[in-house]
Amino acid sequence: MAVPQTPEDGDLLRLMAGGDEPSFAELYRRWQRRIHRFALRMTGSPQAAEDVTQEVFLALMRDGHRYDPRRGPAAAWIFGVARNKVRGRRQRDRSYVPLVEEAAAEPGLVDGLARREAVEAVQRAVLALPAHYREVVVLCALEELPYAEAAAALGCAVGTVRSRLHRARALLEDRLAGAHEGGARLRQAEETG
Repeated sequence: MAVPQTPEDGDLLRLMAGGDEPSFAELYRRWQRRIHRFALRMTGSPQAAEDVTQEVFLALMRDGHRYDPRRGPAAAWIFGVARNKVRGRRQRDRSYVPLVEEAAAEPGLVDGLARREAVEAVQRAVLALPAHYREVVVLCALEELPYAEAAAALGCAVGTVRSRLHRARALLEDRLAGAHEGGARLRQAEETG
């Protein structure tokens, strides 16, 4: 008995472009969360992330036939579409809404507050990065895309991705070290004051 093969994303894009609704549903099931997470991390706005996700899937329905597997993996092409939609959204909005996620329930109140504070500091630091650095951090570090796929999504060389990621990590370290030192100074002032 032959095991049915799961279609690749590129096949789904091709079939979807031909009007195949089950292919669209499968592609949406596979990619909706990742695209939404990417958009949320890039914009910091849950509403913008929802809008971008919808725009990406509309674009995939309309332009899925443009995907060329010889130019790179489907993942890179899909993230490239998402990147362009995020950029368009940022140009239209020109403002960011702070990203606030519910902290997971922690056993201890102090531990939970410390964890939430750390998560928020990282989120603020990532959102404060210039867009070209934020893109590589989100794609490579958070979405765990290989450098080659991130480069294809961003339309640049692998070396450019590596150098941007290196610089972005340094900027994040500086920002987070400054936030940690500032928080420590504030706590110390509260204790002595």
